[in-house]
Amino acid sequence: MSVADKYFKDQMKVIRETGFNDKDFKVRAKWEADNAPAHTIKTFGYVTRYDLSKEFPILTLRSQGFKGAVKECLWIFQKKSTNIKDLGLHIWDAWADENGDLGKTYAYALREKIKYPEGEFDQVDYLLYQLKNNPMDRRMMLQLFDPHNVIDTKLPPCVMTYLFDVADGKLNMTVIQRSADALAAGAAGGWDEIGEAVLQHMLAQVSGLQVGTMVHLVNNLHVYDRHMQYIDEIISNPEYESPVLKVNPNITNFYDFKPEDFELIGYKSTKLSTKFDVAV
Repeated sequence: MSVADKYFKDQMKVIRETGFNDKDFKVRAKWEADNAPAHTIKTFGYVTRYDLSKEFPILTLRSQGFKGAVKECLWIFQKKSTNIKDLGLHIWDAWADENGDLGKTYAYALREKIKYPEGEFDQVDYLLYQLKNNPMDRRMMLQLFDPHNVIDTKLPPCVMTYLFDVADGKLNMTVIQRSADALAAGAAGGWDEIGEAVLQHMLAQVSGLQVGTMVHLVNNLHVYDRHMQYIDEIISNPEYESPVLKVNPNITNFYDFKPEDFELIGYKSTKLSTKFDVAV
């Protein structure tokens, strides 16, 4: 059984047994199908922790779109694009404008040039510089959430802050996520953690480091009320060992990684038999 599976089952137990139901409150999200309020059952401040040198965090209880998560990671951190036409997936269609743009969200903050003491960099390039030249710095981070930009986007970044630390030749990373739809992307071993772990592997490899610990903090981890019925199906599925992530060892430049440079070896999982509605 993978560590991600254990965390997922615990998350579902916490939400079911002690989660807060916001059914009596006004909520922003609506169901795409009928425009009704999309209520959730939530828990606060859930933390997962993985040693990436031992395990890749991906759920086996339910199949995950590994290749899609890799593409999204490269789209945000390499291309620094906010246009879904550069992504080639349909996961963000409901939030994009008529030109395919998501507005000032996610990668928008990453591509802005900032004047640092060492020169002018965007956030990603400055992080890469620091990892190679000043790995003991305690200010190594990526910040995607800018309060000034929230008004200009339909969806402010959910995964918003990445904090980095180097010790004993290993790159450690803490990710802070303001909100996570557990069954869509944000639970243990889900889409978000897959992309986060891939990013950590990329940064470590091009910086001459090994991967260390990944910590993921979700402030508001929730399941939509119409999705609660799917929990039993997922947690009753077979459990498998975590697969191994293979990364092309020849890549030394962060911007040279391509989707085909990442492969999961031995990934076994169960496909969810039903498709659930989307809340936007």
